[in-house]
Amino acid sequence: MVEKRRAGLRRSGAGPLGLKASGSAAARRERRAGKEAARNKQLHSDVDKGDGSIKYILSGEGASSIFIIDENTGDIHATKRLDREEQAYYTLRAQALDRLTSKPVEPESEFVIKIQDINDNEPKFLDGPYTAGVPEMSPVGTSVVQVTATDADDPTYGNSARVVYSILQGQPYFSVEPKTGIIKTALPNMDREAKDQYLLVIQAKDMVGQNGGLSGTTSVTVTLTDVNDNPPRFPRRSYQYNVPESLPVASVVARLKAADADVGPNAEMEYKIVDGDGLAVFKILVDKETQEGIITIQKDLDYEAKASYTLRIEAANKQVDPRFLSLGPFSDMTTVKIIVEDVDEPPIFTSRLYTMVVSEAAKVGTIIGTVAAHDPDASNSPVRYSIDRNTDLERYFNIDANSGVITTAKPLDRETNAVHNITVLAMESQNPSQIGRGYVAITILDINDNAPEFAMDYETTVCENAEPGQAIQRISAIDKDDPPSGHQFSFSLAGEAANNHNFTLQDNKDNTASILTRRNGFRRQEQSVYYLPVFIVDSGSPSLSSTNTLTIRVCDCDADGIAQTCNAEAYILPAGLSTGALIAILACVLTLLVLVLLIVTMRRRKKEPLVFDEERDIRENIVRYDDEGGGEEDTEAFDMAALRNLNIIRDTKTRRDVTPEIQFLSRPSFKSIPDNVIFREFIWERLKEADVDPCAPPYDSLQTYAFEGNGSVAESLSSLDSISSNSDQNYDYLSDWGPRFKRLADMYGTGPENLYS
Repeated sequence: MVEKRRAGLRRSGAGPLGLKASGSAAARRERRAGKEAARNKQLHSDVDKGDGSIKYILSGEGASSIFIIDENTGDIHATKRLDREEQAYYTLRAQALDRLTSKPVEPESEFVIKIQDINDNEPKFLDGPYTAGVPEMSPVGTSVVQVTATDADDPTYGNSARVVYSILQGQPYFSVEPKTGIIKTALPNMDREAKDQYLLVIQAKDMVGQNGGLSGTTSVTVTLTDVNDNPPRFPRRSYQYNVPESLPVASVVARLKAADADVGPNAEMEYKIVDGDGLAVFKILVDKETQEGIITIQKDLDYEAKASYTLRIEAANKQVDPRFLSLGPFSDMTTVKIIVEDVDEPPIFTSRLYTMVVSEAAKVGTIIGTVAAHDPDASNSPVRYSIDRNTDLERYFNIDANSGVITTAKPLDRETNAVHNITVLAMESQNPSQIGRGYVAITILDINDNAPEFAMDYETTVCENAEPGQAIQRISAIDKDDPPSGHQFSFSLAGEAANNHNFTLQDNKDNTASILTRRNGFRRQEQSVYYLPVFIVDSGSPSLSSTNTLTIRVCDCDADGIAQTCNAEAYILPAGLSTGALIAILACVLTLLVLVLLIVTMRRRKKEPLVFDEERDIRENIVRYDDEGGGEEDTEAFDMAALRNLNIIRDTKTRRDVTPEIQFLSRPSFKSIPDNVIFREFIWERLKEADVDPCAPPYDSLQTYAFEGNGSVAESLSSLDSISSNSDQNYDYLSDWGPRFKRLADMYGTGPENLYS
């Protein structure tokens, strides 16, 4: 029968139950004992006679790969190093077989191999490195943080997994409990402002810290958190600031900051003015970002009234820790002196708003009121007044520059503008750039200067079948005036209509009146329209009245009194033309009018206007003449010499298309005359020509001339002007040049035969 055993094996190398040596004598003794125990036990079957007929086989967890069995002896060997931390137990099955038949001679047996631990794993801090914080000034023994190391060795076998803690770096400020790993403060009154961070090195060693044990380390960063242990202090006992008196309200005058070595909420400040003569003029606020005290102005400064202020400022921590009150008061005081600097200020009016009244019946020059301003500076410069015309565009008012008296400059009309809001400017005489502004509201008092009139344009109708005494219209009136007691109108018919037999008027005494019929039997054929003058009087003082004409049309009405048609022509149309015929006639008339307009327009377009169009540039006009010259032989059609030389003396205009009498003119010399004289004479000649020209238009016109002056002092290089001057040049040699130059020889030759050619 196969014996079932438990073989306790340590980690070993290849070979039969080979064990690895360790660094300690105790470990070596344990390995020797384990090796001996393993060798003394083997798998053996009672059937095995030792003759080799029995064969042993091994199966199960790790068989053949980790463990092998000697099939002849039953000895079990490990083929590789074993690690208890990877697997602590192996379950195997063994069986003895007949070598010849391979049949089991005994039932299969199961056994467990347990790997015994050795100290081959150092402690490890799985959560490291650590960071922690502790308040500054904490007492000795204050817990900071707990560190924990883990050893993978078997805690149930020996001391391989028993760890103790020690501190390698961080003394004497901190300590660590050997068994628990709790780090505590070891010194009192550690000050964050002196040093705010510490780096600790903690060691964990197994084998209860004995020699030969394995160890591991971790780092712990300890930060001292702030407490309010530092009171605020001003760097200086007094401050002085200069500010101009023109500084506007809410402007910043100064920034103060009390030094506090603490941070965060422990450094938050409160500032207040506790004393001084500027409590009502200045206030102090806190800048929450910088914890500065900001002094601002809450009332206008006036150098002439007060030139300096002294303030007592207190700074205090918002949060105070009672544990540190012994370190002193957590507040501080300083003195701030503010010097007001004088600046040149604009004049100041005695009132920000002046209210004045004037009747709309006031004559031009009537005094309305007076404004007054003064220079607030010590110089007390005289002030001159003016009205900002942007607020008085119609120039209804004037102001005396010296006295500030406002008068009317134009007649006023309350119905156009009941209130005038003007701005008065006060300017220093010595410094006109300093301008003060005052505001004046002038109310125009009403007078009864508008007569009443109909409230609307009434369209009144009366039915042909109207009965006497029937009301056909209710009228009312309006008045642009605004009397204090309200309007009260009275109505009546004008004198010429008071006794008419058709209509009458009834005053309702409520600012309305009713128009009534006096008879019946109105007929459109007899009279289609009646005009009724209505006399309206207001209640003003003096009262005003007006006569308004009410137009009443006679209409054909239905049984309910609703007008159907009011045209008298309705009775005439059936006897004359029909409506369609009238429309056709009207269409023909319109067509004829359109044709006439078209004809007139076409005729006007054919005529060139005598006056130049403003949009046309007369300098760019091109005048076209269908006039052909005589070619080379035509030398008299145009005076080319006049175009080339403007200094030729001009005579009465003659025709240029016929040969004139020969005139030998001497060429005047203008070589020494300045250009501006030449231009003036040139323009003067053109002006005289235009004055005597019978074809010139009888109105002023713009003439443009392109004149470049006399040109070279050598006169023109062209020979075209030779015909109009006595030239000393002899051109007789042109006759010797051949037939091609015959024409030039004939034109410029000096022979008598050339005078009339």
